[in-house]
Amino acid sequence: MSAVLPAPAPGWTAQADVVVVGSGVAGLTAALHARRTGRRVLLVTKGRVEEGSTVWAQGGIAAALDEDDSPEEHLHDTLVAGAGLCDVAAVRALVTEGPGAVRGLIGLGAHFDLDASGALALTREGGHLRDRIAHAGGDATGAEVSRALVAAVALDPGIELIEGALVLDLLRDEHGAAQGVTLHVMGQGTRDGVGAALAPAVILATGGFGQVFSQTTNPLVATGDGVALSLRAGAEVADLEFVQFHPTVLWLGPRARGQQPLVSEAVRGEGALLVDGDGQRLMVDVHPLAELAPRDVVSRAILRRMRETGSAHVWLDARAFGEKLWEERFPTILASCRAHGIDPVTELVPVAPASHYASGGVRTDLDGRASIPGLFACGEVACTGVHGANRLASNSLLEGLVFAARIGQALAGEHDPRRPAVPTTAFLPLMAREGVRPLQQVMTDDASVIRSADSLTRAADVLDSLTDIPGASRCTHDWEATNLHLVARALVHQARIREETRGSHWREDFPERDDQRWRIRLVSHMTWSGDLVTRHENVTAPAAEMDDVNAH
Repeated sequence: MSAVLPAPAPGWTAQADVVVVGSGVAGLTAALHARRTGRRVLLVTKGRVEEGSTVWAQGGIAAALDEDDSPEEHLHDTLVAGAGLCDVAAVRALVTEGPGAVRGLIGLGAHFDLDASGALALTREGGHLRDRIAHAGGDATGAEVSRALVAAVALDPGIELIEGALVLDLLRDEHGAAQGVTLHVMGQGTRDGVGAALAPAVILATGGFGQVFSQTTNPLVATGDGVALSLRAGAEVADLEFVQFHPTVLWLGPRARGQQPLVSEAVRGEGALLVDGDGQRLMVDVHPLAELAPRDVVSRAILRRMRETGSAHVWLDARAFGEKLWEERFPTILASCRAHGIDPVTELVPVAPASHYASGGVRTDLDGRASIPGLFACGEVACTGVHGANRLASNSLLEGLVFAARIGQALAGEHDPRRPAVPTTAFLPLMAREGVRPLQQVMTDDASVIRSADSLTRAADVLDSLTDIPGASRCTHDWEATNLHLVARALVHQARIREETRGSHWREDFPERDDQRWRIRLVSHMTWSGDLVTRHENVTAPAAEMDDVNAH
């Protein structure tokens, strides 16, 4: 590394019974459920409480809410999308507890769109065989979910909030159990600089790591902080090779970087078509569901056509909608397109895949427990096994709701001993922020949708070279750069091991799915010397369920 500095000693301290890190749907829900156990909660978030990936979610929440639908059908669609790697028990928990979780959200004051009869207006997205996507404000579901949860948290005097707090490392007691986290806080008066949030239970809900790539739908705060913290603490992570690229992200030109505008899958759910520059449809001969195939299938089809034609993008044709449907169903997307000089009412929309969602993360059990006692994780930072090799559309908000609630139930049955905390790591290696841009570029070029042994080796070599960039210091940008570097290393490490193509992991040199060798989960941890050690974890499921899925 460019700098190896002693771990910063905490200055200020704050005490609670539970520390929740992150303020998206998972973190806010976890805080509310932890309060139901009578515990005092400290909610810390890197930006403002209303920031994060949740507010950008357009499509909606998937749940079997219609009388013609069922949890079993939702389970089936999730397993098909997950390409044989889903944890069936986790998926069953998701789909059976999901409808109640959505109704609970409505009970908190979330307003979902209704149809003419006053029932929930449900739509369909890729991979779903039923209309089961509940949405709000047309295409502003995440913003409405966030609004309702933030309001509920603000009304609870037992939840203390610290904003502008970047989580650094896990604090543990002499027995190895979590006892809090260290934080770097900016502009909070007496809680400025490095401090410690002490509690015998830590819930990570820090979101994903989309900023590992140069083009992503994720906000700037998505720098993999929770996964990096867990790796440095020695916790297990899994499935990092499975990064979902959303197939239809607004293409803004070859020099566009950072967060890109998403064109929700729900637009295709309403009938929009994918076409190439000659107006030829892409998906009709690729998959029975055509434009509504699982996201990995659509992304690959788009990239193949881009390669064949030499184009930097394809087109989304939704001109048949008319202005009224655009304004009522997709006002956010309409405004975004028009802000970039494109009118989807009358014009084709240029789209291309971009990094969207991490199916893997901190390995947890069905109650959100990580491999370190007292450490929990939920939402995108976690690997519950729900998503397998590829997330089914609109299962992400639901996962945050369901597994945050399960963590609350787990806390209710536990006694949390409070012991003196000690730093997890003796040293904190830092990478300078100047390394971020080359890191993002090599990850996009060599470790994104299309991979091979050669490309992944190139990525690993560049990542190794970035540790020599001088100038790292203890500032927020350098800590974020360090987290991105560690997560990128772990992603490339797992992607090099998995020698097959499955779900959102596409190896050109191993183009076929190999169930005989690779129907396993890769679970890694980092040693104190910084080496990544990986084991194979078998994925088991009832034979009848998997036979049915394999038939599709």
